[in-house]
Amino acid sequence: MEKVLGRFTFVLHSHLPYVINHGMWPHGMDWINECAAESYVPILNTLNKLIDEGFHPHLTIGITPVLTEQLRDPYFTEGFPNYLQDKINASLHDRETFTQWNSPHRVKLTHMWEDFYANIRTTFIENYKKDIVFGFKTLQDRGFIEIITCAATHGYLPLLKTDNSIRAQIATGIQVYEHHYGRKPLGIWLPECGYRPSYKWKPPVGSGQKFCTRDGIEQILSKNGMRYFIIDTHLLLGGEAIGVYAARFKALQMLWDTFKQQYKPEPLQKERSPYNIYYASSPSPQEPVAIFTRDPRTSIQLWSGEHGYPGDGWYLEFHKKHYPGGLRYWRITSVKSSLGDKWEYEPDKLTARLDENADHYKGIIKGLLYDHLQKFKSPGIVVAPYDTELFGHWFFEGPDFLYRVLKWIELDPEIELTTCGSYIQKFPPVEVVRIPEGSWGEGKGHWIWLNEWTVWTWEKVYECEEIMVDLANKYSDTSDQNLQKIMKQLARELLLLESSDWQFLISTWSARDYAENRVAEHYNRFKKLANMATTYGNKKYVAEGDWTYLDQLGHEDSLFKEVNVSLWRD
Repeated sequence: MEKVLGRFTFVLHSHLPYVINHGMWPHGMDWINECAAESYVPILNTLNKLIDEGFHPHLTIGITPVLTEQLRDPYFTEGFPNYLQDKINASLHDRETFTQWNSPHRVKLTHMWEDFYANIRTTFIENYKKDIVFGFKTLQDRGFIEIITCAATHGYLPLLKTDNSIRAQIATGIQVYEHHYGRKPLGIWLPECGYRPSYKWKPPVGSGQKFCTRDGIEQILSKNGMRYFIIDTHLLLGGEAIGVYAARFKALQMLWDTFKQQYKPEPLQKERSPYNIYYASSPSPQEPVAIFTRDPRTSIQLWSGEHGYPGDGWYLEFHKKHYPGGLRYWRITSVKSSLGDKWEYEPDKLTARLDENADHYKGIIKGLLYDHLQKFKSPGIVVAPYDTELFGHWFFEGPDFLYRVLKWIELDPEIELTTCGSYIQKFPPVEVVRIPEGSWGEGKGHWIWLNEWTVWTWEKVYECEEIMVDLANKYSDTSDQNLQKIMKQLARELLLLESSDWQFLISTWSARDYAENRVAEHYNRFKKLANMATTYGNKKYVAEGDWTYLDQLGHEDSLFKEVNVSLWRD
């Protein structure tokens, strides 16, 4: 008889789109620099601190293939220390300013920032040898954490037009993972937790589109050896298909109506629980793929700006910055207070707030596991997925919160820290469930990625998907090195065009112009390369300027060196 109430794992999803050679500030490399300085390195430091203290900070973390490649690119590894030095210099500049203003508390805070960035710079260079990926890989190799993979460029899989594209996104993601982490991943994070089962599907945009039977995403995962993925709560518990927001956009409504006509939820033989794991039902006989489900209760405690811990008035205010350096000297004060009404940050008051919040969070986990054990008569698992960047970048005190939660759970004999991969190997699912289409996005469907602002992007993506399949069928097995070079760059441009980040940034207005320009840029690059491939493949003359252009793109969009063009073949 087990003594534990159940298990717990954080699932941290680390992702940024490809920005190397595509801007610096406000959109571009500074995104990676900020997240590395405020989240990735601090979390690494937190995990290593726990290990040095004799703890075993088991958690599951995804680092997307496109982010993994960027974190190992010399453009980042050599530039990041300079970014950190700039922040140190900004703290020194602010100190002079605040001294002149006779603002002693802010002068004190400049020392906090100087120490913070100096510590990040030292650990990045000396502890991790400028290699954040290796830092996480080492923790996985030592058995403390599990790293999972993702679609190559975080393409939004349910809306891609061809199964070829989904296969390429997933298989490339796995190949990149194996290259950097030296093993095959057990699990995968589906971008935006976006899932689509098998049914007769028709593209929601474009004229003259025809229905075709699509593989369920779990089928493609199974064929690529994936053991599990994570879904949002409503996909497990929703039963009927929930087309929230579908009425906002005609193409989305058409897609949802098509799905609803073909999806018949199975009668519930017994109650489902997000604290159990299940196999995803699939129409074809193959190795089943398991699903872990996001816990809604712990989720709101960290995601909700109004009700969650990050909205506590004593924590650092994200939006108010002192320029030109961009450092922050104010606390949230109240989530309803304007930026002009924010009070100065007081780090000395944080210990009590972090202790209280982390203890409350652990108490929630324990209560959930206790209730589940009473109801289902067997221990369950609480799965808590978050964007990694929440911890440190958005919620500055997040790494200290993680430290407390991981430490205090390990000290509690009734809760066991685990990883998703470790859990599924010890406690494989015994039930199969059918889950509907959806995501963890606003409205729980596809609206954030398909709406009146983004429909034009899908027209571009769908056009390029078809061209890629056609050219891969013709040329993927060529022995001509020039044609291979064209086709590999063509594949890179398509993968970059398919990034779900562009639709997200357009729909949320957070970097709309930048995202729209990136879609247009990768579309135009793809079309020019496709014409070049056709011309060269037909033994016709290719101008010298086109070869120079190819070399330029090979430098600017240089990720996924060994991308396999045959993945797009029928």
